[in-house]
Amino acid sequence: MWRAYVDMCRYLLQALDRQFAATGLSSADYELLVPLSEAPGQRLRARDLGRSVHWDRSRLSHQLRRMEQRGLLKRQDCPDDARGVTVHLTPEGRAAIEAAAPGHVETVRRLFVDQLTPEEIDALTTISYRVLSRIAKESLAPGKSVYVATIDQEA
Repeated sequence: MWRAYVDMCRYLLQALDRQFAATGLSSADYELLVPLSEAPGQRLRARDLGRSVHWDRSRLSHQLRRMEQRGLLKRQDCPDDARGVTVHLTPEGRAAIEAAAPGHVETVRRLFVDQLTPEEIDALTTISYRVLSRIAKESLAPGKSVYVATIDQEA
């Protein structure tokens, strides 16, 4: 069971990576573009963006730098907090996610959702939240990332 699960995740993520690559994005690009595109004014504080995708500060900073160099987003000092940074989706970033989203949705539906019955989807959702809850509890130990502890079961 475990090996089948790990293999499924690996191959599904590889298929999604290929689909993203065909549009010039990486899965990491897409993961950050989604919450930015859905945010009011298409901008978020970097701290909030990192929490929304459960990334640590270092990973987020490096990915934002790469995306900014490609014109997908821009970072600006936060007017309310001298230590904060606001991340803004650019028109190029908006065009990139709009180009990638239909293929992403089609790939997820074809390879994953359409392979499951409604009952299996419900069971998988329940199991996923149970495991995520356990991970969140263990992640609050000293020295652990707090991002996973912000899991939203309604998302």
